[in-house]
Amino acid sequence: MGHEHFSFTPIGYVSHEHGEVPRHCSVSDYEGKIIINPEYNEGLRDIKTGDIIVVLFCFHKSPSFTSERLIAKPPHLVEERGVFSTCSPVRPNPIGLSYVEVMDIDNNVIYVRRLDMLDGTPVLDIKPYIPYAPLEQK
Repeated sequence: MGHEHFSFTPIGYVSHEHGEVPRHCSVSDYEGKIIINPEYNEGLRDIKTGDIIVVLFCFHKSPSFTSERLIAKPPHLVEERGVFSTCSPVRPNPIGLSYVEVMDIDNNVIYVRRLDMLDGTPVLDIKPYIPYAPLEQK
């Protein structure tokens, strides 16, 4: 256990015309598209305008991870933090997560707001947004 290898095939990609993008979806009002490969169209069936969706993606332009990068300094903080307590794009597995608002959907194109992903970013999966609710203690 612990040394399995996995490979993922993107289900689509992000498209927009912004140069730089905000570092986090919580501070973004950028708009763009998530273009899903046509073979996955049926999976988009119940996504509606106004929905918030969770997009899992690959940090495809991040530098390679090394053990020296286990400590990161987020640009908005003074102190360094362990990488797993940050949103750093430099991670052992370059997987990102963003929440975006669906503005419209047309066939295999999802028009979204709150983008914080680069143009061309590979999309690995889309999930519904489920607001946080405290877990009951038993």
